[in-house]
Amino acid sequence: MAGCSGSTATTQQETAVTSNVAGGINLDTVKAQRFDTGKMWTFDNPPVKYFQEAYGFTATPEWLEKARKSALRFASYCSASFVSADGLVMTNHHCGRESVTQVNKEGEDLHKTGFYAQTLQDERPVPGLYVDQLVLMKDVTKEVQDAINAATTDAEKVQARKDKISEIEARTRKETGLEASVVTLYSGGEYSLYGYKRYNDVRLVFAPENQIGFFGGDYDNFTYPRYNLDCTFFRVYDETGKPLKTDNYFKWSPQGASEGEAIFVIGNPGRTNRLNTMAQLEYFRDVQYPVTLNMLNDLIDVYSQTLKEHPDQSLKYEDMLFGLANSQKVYVGMIKGLNDPVLMARKRDFEKKFKAAVDSKPELKSKYGNIWDNIAQTRSEMRQYSKDLSAYSVNPRFSASYFAIARDIIQYANQMQLPENERSKKFKGDELDSTKAKIFPDDMDKDFEYKLVQVFAKNLINTLGEGNELVQKLFDAKKGKDAADYMLSHSQLTSKESVMALLNKSPKDILSSDDPFIYFLQNTSGKLDAIRQKARDIQDKEAVNNQLLGQALFAVYGTSIPPDATFTLRIADGVVKGYDYNGTKAPAKTTYYGLYDRYYSFNKKYPWDLPERWKTIPPEFNLETPMNFISTNDIIGGNSGSPVINKNLEIVGLAFDGNIESLPGDFIFTTESNRCLSVDSEGMVEAIKDMYKATRLGEELRAGKMAEATK
Repeated sequence: MAGCSGSTATTQQETAVTSNVAGGINLDTVKAQRFDTGKMWTFDNPPVKYFQEAYGFTATPEWLEKARKSALRFASYCSASFVSADGLVMTNHHCGRESVTQVNKEGEDLHKTGFYAQTLQDERPVPGLYVDQLVLMKDVTKEVQDAINAATTDAEKVQARKDKISEIEARTRKETGLEASVVTLYSGGEYSLYGYKRYNDVRLVFAPENQIGFFGGDYDNFTYPRYNLDCTFFRVYDETGKPLKTDNYFKWSPQGASEGEAIFVIGNPGRTNRLNTMAQLEYFRDVQYPVTLNMLNDLIDVYSQTLKEHPDQSLKYEDMLFGLANSQKVYVGMIKGLNDPVLMARKRDFEKKFKAAVDSKPELKSKYGNIWDNIAQTRSEMRQYSKDLSAYSVNPRFSASYFAIARDIIQYANQMQLPENERSKKFKGDELDSTKAKIFPDDMDKDFEYKLVQVFAKNLINTLGEGNELVQKLFDAKKGKDAADYMLSHSQLTSKESVMALLNKSPKDILSSDDPFIYFLQNTSGKLDAIRQKARDIQDKEAVNNQLLGQALFAVYGTSIPPDATFTLRIADGVVKGYDYNGTKAPAKTTYYGLYDRYYSFNKKYPWDLPERWKTIPPEFNLETPMNFISTNDIIGGNSGSPVINKNLEIVGLAFDGNIESLPGDFIFTTESNRCLSVDSEGMVEAIKDMYKATRLGEELRAGKMAEATK
C-alpha cells in the first residue's frame, strides 16, 4: 500500500499525540459553550437582562405574570395553556390520547374518526383529568437548608429534607387551599415553593384523528421535516358547571411566526441531567440507560407482535406501544450523545472550570472541594449492585401477570399463618373468599403473558448467566421459548382452578412451593431487600453530595445558568431557524403540500396514510399554509403541549417534539442542530376551519372568546 512502508505500529509519543482526537478534532481543544446547561429559565429568576441584550425586548413583571398564569400543567405528564377567555385549553394530540380513549363511547372509534363538539353541550367530561395553574412562588431555601444542616448523618439529612418539605407543603395547602409543591432547583442550591390552582372539570372539545395527529408514526417521531397536526383542545369548567371565565390566556397571533423571529416556549420540561457530574453521566451511559433500553426493546417487540396478531385489540395496546416507542428513541439518542466524544469533552471542560472556580476560593474549596471524588465513589459502589438489582427486580407494570399472582399468593399464605384477629381485613371473615377469588384475573390474555415470560427468561439468563443456580432451577438449561415453556409447564398459576387448588394447601406448603414464579420471589426477595438497603445507603450519601454540588454551583454561577428541568414552569427563548442536515438544509417550516407529498410518496400506506376526510381536499383549503416549524428553543419531555408565543404574548405555535439531534439534550443543550418542533398556529386554524368545518372553535381561537351565539 502506497505510503504505508515502515513500521505498522505507532510510537508511544505518537499515540499520546493522537489518542485524544475524535473525528479529526483534538478533544483537548474542545470548550464548554455558554448555553450548554440550557435555556430553561425559571419564573423565579427570569433572565430579563439577557432577553433585552439578545432580542431588544423587555420582559416586564406584568408580561411575565401573564405568561405564567396563562400557561398550565396538563395532568402529570404534559403542558398546556389557556387560549380564550372562556377556559379553552390547548395541548398536544399525543397528550390527549388517553383522554380521547376515556370518552370514547360504545360503537365509536374517536382515534380513527376524530372528535369535535358542535356545541357546549357536546363537550365531553374526562374523568380524573385536571390542569394546574401556577399562582404562587416563594423562596424557601433557607428553611429547607437549615433543616438539613441541623441533621448529622447522611440518612438523617435526607430524612430531615423530606420532613421539612412535607411540612411546608402541608402548611401551604392548609393556609391557601392550593396544591403545594416544594421544588428542588440546582440539586438543592435553591428551593422554591410553588402553589397551583387545580381545575378538575376538564372536557374534550376537539381532537383530530390519530393518523393526522401522529402522521408518520414512530418512523417520523423525533425527525424533521415533519407534518403533524398534533393538537387537541379541551375546556375548563368552573365549580358551577359553566365554562371558566379567565383574564389569563394567550391570544392567537394574526400571522404566526416568521423566520428569525424571537419566540418563547412556556411549559413544564420534565427532567434533565445537565448539572450532573461526569461520573454520574458515565454511569447513565454504561449502566442505567442500556438496561432501560434493553427493556424497552423487548417490550416493543411484545406489543408490536401482539398488535400484529390481534389488530382488533388496538385500543387496548396502541397507547402503551406509542409511549414505549417514544421512550426507545429517547434512550437511543441519549446513549448516542453520551458516547459522543466531542459532547463529553464539552461536559468535561465545564466540570474542569467549575472545579477550578471552587478551588480558587478557600472558603468554597474547604466546603465543596471533595464533592466530585465523593460522587465518583458512590457511582462506583452502585455499579457493584446494578446487575443483581436488575435481575431480581420485577416491574409490575411491564412483567407477566404471573408474578403479581405469585406475590398475592405469598401474601395470602403469610396472612393465613397469623391468628385471624391479626390479619388484614381482606384476609378474614366474609372477605376471605372474595380475596382468594380475585387473585387470578378474569381477563388474562395468555398469549400476551407468554411473550412477557419469554422476555423475563431472556433477561434473567443474560444478566445472571446460564450457569447461575437460580437460572438452572427456573429454566432447566433451556433458552428462549423453551425456557418460557418450561417455566409455565411447571407452574400452578396458569389457570383459576389450579390457583384455587394451591390456595387450599397449607401456608407452609404454599411458601415452600416449587412453582417457578413463587420460587423466584421467595428466593430473591431477601437478597433484593438487602441490596436495596445498600443502594439506599449509597443514594443517601450521594444525595447529600448532590445537595452540596447544587450549593457550590449556585455559589459560583448564581442564576446565570438555569437549573435542571423539574416538570415545573419554565420560559425558554429561541428563534425560528432551519439547520443543515443530510448534506442539505432543513427548512424553517413545512406546509400542507409536504404532507400530501409524503402521503403519495409512500403510496398512501401506513403510517403515512391519511384519515378519510383528508383524502378529499376542500377547495377553500390552502395547501401553502405552514403546518409545522422549527426553532432553537430548549425543550425536553414534559414540554409537549407548551404554547409557543411571540413578544406580544400571542400564540404562534404549539410545541410537540424535538428532532433527533435534540435527544442528547438530556445532558447538554446545543444550538447547532438541536431544534424544537411546533405545530404552526396558522396551520391549526386552517385545518380546524376548512378541513373540519369546526367553525365554533376556529372563531373562538381568532377572537379569544366564544361567540355569543354559541354560549
